[in-house]
Amino acid sequence: MERRESGAPPAVPTADDLVNAVVSYHPSVDKVRLAEAYTFAKETHGEQLRKSGDPYYTHPVQVAMLLAETRLDENTIMAGLLHDTVEDCDVSLDEIERRFGTDVAELVDGVTKLGKLDYKSEKSKQAENFQKFILATVQDVRVLLVKLADRLHNMRTLHFVPKEESRLRIARETMEIYAPLARRVGLYAVASELEDLSFHHVNPAARASIVQKLEDLTSENADDLERIRFAIKQIVAEQGIKARVKGRRKQPYSIWRKLEKKSISFRDVADIFAFRIIVSDVKECYQLLGAFHTVWACLPDRFRDFISVPKPNGYASLHTTVRASGNRLVELQIRTEAMDETAERGVAAHWTYKNSEYGFDLESSKAAGLDPGANLRAFGELLADGAEPDEFLEHAKLEMYREHVFAFTPKGRLIILPGGAMPLDFAYAVHTAVGDTCDGVKINGVVRTLRTPLKNGDVVEILRRPEARPVVGWEALTITGRARSAIRRLIRDREQAEFVKLGRTLIDRDLRRAGLDPFEVDLPRVARRADFESSEALAEAIGRGRYDTAEFIRTVFPGYEPVQSIPTDRTVLDDSHASLMVAGEDLTPGVTLHLGECCHPIPGDRIIGLREPEKGLVIHTIYCRRVAEYEDRPDLWVDLRWNELARQGVVAVGRINVRAINKRGVMASQCSAIAQAGGNITRVETSERNPDFLQLVFDIEVEDLRHLEQIKAALRALAVVESVERIEESAT
Repeated sequence: MERRESGAPPAVPTADDLVNAVVSYHPSVDKVRLAEAYTFAKETHGEQLRKSGDPYYTHPVQVAMLLAETRLDENTIMAGLLHDTVEDCDVSLDEIERRFGTDVAELVDGVTKLGKLDYKSEKSKQAENFQKFILATVQDVRVLLVKLADRLHNMRTLHFVPKEESRLRIARETMEIYAPLARRVGLYAVASELEDLSFHHVNPAARASIVQKLEDLTSENADDLERIRFAIKQIVAEQGIKARVKGRRKQPYSIWRKLEKKSISFRDVADIFAFRIIVSDVKECYQLLGAFHTVWACLPDRFRDFISVPKPNGYASLHTTVRASGNRLVELQIRTEAMDETAERGVAAHWTYKNSEYGFDLESSKAAGLDPGANLRAFGELLADGAEPDEFLEHAKLEMYREHVFAFTPKGRLIILPGGAMPLDFAYAVHTAVGDTCDGVKINGVVRTLRTPLKNGDVVEILRRPEARPVVGWEALTITGRARSAIRRLIRDREQAEFVKLGRTLIDRDLRRAGLDPFEVDLPRVARRADFESSEALAEAIGRGRYDTAEFIRTVFPGYEPVQSIPTDRTVLDDSHASLMVAGEDLTPGVTLHLGECCHPIPGDRIIGLREPEKGLVIHTIYCRRVAEYEDRPDLWVDLRWNELARQGVVAVGRINVRAINKRGVMASQCSAIAQAGGNITRVETSERNPDFLQLVFDIEVEDLRHLEQIKAALRALAVVESVERIEESAT
């Protein structure tokens, strides 16, 4: 999908323009039918206007042109023309089907009903819509492609939306959902433009700062880059290979993501500049890789072979970072013409002619390593493992952003997981039953702990127990939504049985206190009288404290009036509330918990408890140096995890150390960046100061770890900031 500037809108394509665009790659298209859909969309939208003041029909026309630029089939392009007619006009799906066929009507229905991922709706409704949307795209990836074209054009014209709140909502939604989905099906150009347009609205100051730094760095290194380009062409020629060489500069949002994930400065981003070398066949790819490594030193940890093991979205290429002329770090991407086509257009690269008909060639797609249904189906597996809508949305967003690690079963089956995945994630990716019964792991034939992160090429053998039960400390042992959802299901089932047992005990106790034999009470009838489906549901509600035993006794003995308990609301994460927000299988009920002052754990951190002398049980992050001091004393360890309360509006304090250039206004710019990112500064002090630099320590109220990482990234994007580190690893 071609990139356009967001200034003056382009002239509205006519029906002939659209038909000619499709004919250029699909000569046998039904021109009359396509022109009829254009006219129908124009007449149906009538006098409707967009926020820009343009006639509304110009939007579906531009969406159709984007789909034509991507070389999709005529039914998909017609669905792009008609995608708003049912929702915004007096048009029925029956009329669409009668005029343009069943296939077009089903696509329009999918885009209309299942595309409303609206941040204005309550969170649970948005999550349910996302589930439906994923299920629709698994059935037909064209639904997603039409929605992506729709969202891309809306983002290009977002500046016409008058309310800043609405612009921010749409931009965040695009950044968190649509751009990752585009990347999931290999549409990197679409994903990059969606991210950049969103970044412009969500954090304009950070984007402007990164763009300026990019321009400065490009200008500084122009001569070096030109010398490297010349050297690449010379090496290619010496190998007797014909190749195209293209330069590439990393996008501002991609740099922002690096700053957000890693504690590095702007100049430490290794792949800001890259060259793509495009050759004829796979053999030449590896031949050139050897030639480049002979001439220039490579960084071993930066080498990736996506030809032997393509990414799940079909992307294939060799990536290597070398130290080239002028000691400049440059990434080289070596691929064939076919790989480059897939890299540029993803799933859209597989719309071709087959048996004289133009459409999606699934066999060609699978041969290239891309099965769009299977790729998106990974999200559907979250549903199968019992994920609640909110959990599904949370984990799907996280997994869409992660890079991948490739591991194997002992029989050689490839399992693709997000980077940082651990053995339990692997077990659940193999099968839910394997994860439920996981008891240990062998990695490359050696017994390892379940905390071991997997690496590319690992052979993983899951050791199993006879019965299914949740693993202690599950949250610190998994990162994938599927694993976490499945373990939560196990925990819920186990907890349900325990709460039913506890509830029955409380019922028996209170009945006896009231002077009645429990065996003489018709519990199912009492449960129905209290609006519960069964006696088990009643016992569970009482066991969980959701239904007061006083209410139960009042139902059995009308007129009974016990003293009511007063609920309290606790949302601040401190020592007095820690026990309400932390859970653990080996946690003694009523024990006092303390938050580690050395690492300042916050929701989202992987945590562990240490029984420390004269302090009791202290919560630390698993990366805290204090934990390392007790590595040989596992008897003092208690596996902990954040519970549901810690995920619901908790205010926690994160501590960061910022090193910045000592100049006028430096404090104000940092405070402003923190405020814009939603943080609240509770304390700030200068830990070091000299004429050139100063170091500031901030205590910031945040919602969770992700919120703190966003604040750190916002600070790193400032021109005056050299580094940002969280204070979490130095023991006191």
